[in-house]
Parts: sequence; C-alpha cells; structure tokens
Amino acid sequence: MSQPEYILALDAGTTSCRTLVFDASAKLVGLAQQEFQQYYPTPGWVEHDAEEIWQAQSATMNEALEKAGISMSDVAAIGITNQRETCVAFSAKTGEALTRAIVWQDKRTSKRCARLRKERGDEFTAKTGLIVDSYFSGSKMEWMLENVDSVKEARQAGDLRFGTIDTWLVHKLSGGAAFIMDETNASRTLVFDIHKGEWADELLSEFSLRQNELPEVVASSGELATTDEKLFGAAVPISGIAGDQQSALFGQRCFEAGQAKNTYGTGCFLLMHTGTKAQSSTNGLVTTIAWNIDGERHYALEGSIMVAGAAVQWLRDGLNLFEDSAETEEMASSVEDNGGVYVVPAFAGLGAPYWDGEARGAIFGLTRGSDKRYVTRATLESLAYQTRDLIDAMAADSGLQLVNLKVDGGAAANDWLMQFQADIIQRPVVRRDFGEATAMGAAFLAGLGVGLWTMKDLNGLDLTTQTFEVHNASEEVDTLYEGWKRAVKACQAFSE
Repeated sequence: MSQPEYILALDAGTTSCRTLVFDASAKLVGLAQQEFQQYYPTPGWVEHDAEEIWQAQSATMNEALEKAGISMSDVAAIGITNQRETCVAFSAKTGEALTRAIVWQDKRTSKRCARLRKERGDEFTAKTGLIVDSYFSGSKMEWMLENVDSVKEARQAGDLRFGTIDTWLVHKLSGGAAFIMDETNASRTLVFDIHKGEWADELLSEFSLRQNELPEVVASSGELATTDEKLFGAAVPISGIAGDQQSALFGQRCFEAGQAKNTYGTGCFLLMHTGTKAQSSTNGLVTTIAWNIDGERHYALEGSIMVAGAAVQWLRDGLNLFEDSAETEEMASSVEDNGGVYVVPAFAGLGAPYWDGEARGAIFGLTRGSDKRYVTRATLESLAYQTRDLIDAMAADSGLQLVNLKVDGGAAANDWLMQFQADIIQRPVVRRDFGEATAMGAAFLAGLGVGLWTMKDLNGLDLTTQTFEVHNASEEVDTLYEGWKRAVKACQAFSE
C-alpha cells in the first residue's frame, strides 16, 4: 500500500467553508465550497450557527475528496485555517453548541471594551500585543456568560467549553477527543500572554473566564490531533492550524522578517513578519503570533481593516449598483478619476490605525455628476487607502521599509485595484497566479507537521507571480491620500 501523499486544507472563513486538496507537489487537485448563513439579530451584532459551520465544512470535505478522486485513506494530513476571533461556547458532554457563535465583526461589547481600555489598556497590550476592543474574543465570552442562560447553566454543571473556530472543528473532527487551540488563534483572544505562551490568569479574571473552560494551546504545526475514523473512514493527523491571516502570511512564504502580505477578504488584513521578537506598536497596530513551529515562536505586526470586500458586496447587494463584483474593474477604469468622491466603509467601525468602534460608513464629495461609477471607484480606492494607512504605521513601528507587498484574497483578482494599490503605496504589488494563499498556508503547516515537506522544500516551490509596478508619481498620489485622510476625520467627527 502506497504512503498517503495528499493534504486536506480546511478553510473555515467568515461567509463560507471550503476544503482544498493538495498533492505532494503542492498542486491543487480538488476544491469544494459551501456558504453558511449570517445572522444579524440587532444592529451591530453578527452571529453564526456553529453547527451550520461544521455541517458546511464536513460536506465540503466529502465533495473535495470526491473531486480529487481520492479517499481519506489517501490523505497524509489535515490543515485548518479559520476566521479568528469568532468564539463558540459548547458542551463538554454532548459536544453541541450552547448558543450561536459571536463573530469577530460583532460590536455588542464595544462600550465595555472602551471602558476597560481606559482602565487597563496598557496592561492588556503589554501581555497580549492587542488593543482592548470588541473585535477580540475575551469580551465576547464574558457577554455569553452574563447573558445566555444555557452558558450559565453549563458553567454551573461543569460542562462549559469555549473556543475559536479551530477549536470547534478539531473537536468535531476528533469525535470530541481533542480540545485544543493553536497559538495564532490564542493570540487573538485578549487573554493569552504572547511572550510566555500561556493563558494570563490576571486577564482571564477580568472577563470571569476559567482556564479549565479554555482549550489546551498547541503549536501551529505537528501532530496536534487525529480525526475520528468513524467520521470519514480513516484516522488522519490534524497537523497544521493557523488563524486565516497568519496562514496567509505563511502561505505567501513570508518566512523572513520584514516581508509582508495583504489579504483582501471580507475584511482586509496586512501582516508583516517581524521574526522571533515581538515588536510593540505605537501607531495603532497589534502584535500577534505569526506561528509556532518546532518550539520557535515567530511574531508579526498586524493591521486590521474591518470592511474591505464587504463594501463591494454592499454596493452589489445593498445598493444594486451591479450584478457581479467582477464588473467593478471596468466601472472604475471607465472614469478618469474619482471625481472628488471618497467612501469610508466604516460599517463596523474603523480598525487600525484608528480603532474607532463607533465610526460608521459615509460617502463624501458627491455632486450631481457623481454616478455609480464614481461611487464604485471610490469604494475600491478605499481598500488601497486603508492599506497605505497600515503600511505607513508599520514602517514607523518597525523601521523596516517594504520592498514589495504580496497580495491575495478575492479583491486581489481586480487588476485595476492592484495597480491603484501599487501607486498609492509607491511599492510594487506581487500577486501569485494561484490565489489560495490562506488554504496553502494551512497545507504547508500540515505537510511540515508530518514530514511531507521541509522549509527548504517550501522555499523551492516554483510559484508564478504577476507584479504591478508603480506608475503614478508620488505627488499625485499624496494629493489623493490627503483627501482620504480628510474623509476619515469627517467620518469620525460625525460619530462623536
């Protein structure tokens, strides 16, 4: 019997679950995707049904295996990458979710976090690398404890477990045997000491959390858990886990300090690898664990843009400006400039470097001649402006200047946007022809974890790229960018 040589990458995103099958040469041989429902119980609240996520993920696993023409017995390892700060409460006894998961975009705890940020913000940042914000998991768990009867009852019965989506999927895949969370996801909870690599008791107590209700924190690569043979017909190692943005950083092969990637997804996330030393920020960024492999912990500076691709979806579904997001490229290029229009897509507040959870979206500079083409172009431009915000902040914090920016995610397929991005940051933008950097990162970590690949193998892979060189002069770009900064200030002033 031949040795299994396929890797299954599970990509549990914010709006869909996907499974990708890679062969031993890291070539994609099977892919399946399934969306799941988004719940908005009240303005500012965003929830998922964790059981729906599991059903969608398991369905795509079966479909992807079938498309690849293999069975689970042919799989050497499974890698998992996931939406990060979203948290799940579930029963230790039954393995069932106790309530809907609270999603990373959710703002219900923003006032609580604003108060805590004033009282203990520096202490939290020193230990976790994060800014106290509703974006992260800790206050979401506290909210469940205070407001959901099933969660209260589970605690009283000693039956409560909290976790992020990686925890939930591993729990399901292992038939309830494993209760773990990798370091990259733990570093997004607001209660994990990223320097010591352990839960911080003094921070847990702030949110009334208990260590025995939280998962064991494990490395990002290695034999971390095993699937239940009854589920898919084979016991397969789960040997790679990373939050989606760290996974994309790894998938883009940003293995050296100073290398950076930007993922244009529902939100937009820029990470710069800073090596084995945690680099603190004085410019509104957060410090996060990039990965832990063979006991060596690597760090990254991160800037999070709350709304990126979601703004384009809003133009399509909310305003009905076009039927297919692919149309935006032609619409943006059909006008010579933005006509003075600026869109600030602060639908869920402003992330780094502003951290203004109360800000809301706005359109500025409208005239009678401002039709849907200008609004569409301005919305695309907002992704590039926000990315420059982050790059400028990273340069100030790290002292490192980017040579180029590696990009991935849905909106990275838009050639017009990528060219505009290169001009705005005055750096080349490098896009790989194969855009699945997030899933590939999970596959890389899983393959490393079982010895299918080495770091040398990963560095040696021949991956085709396209480079967007800088075309516009810095003076022209700076004028556009100044307009963006004025729009952000006006947006924040309105929400005060």
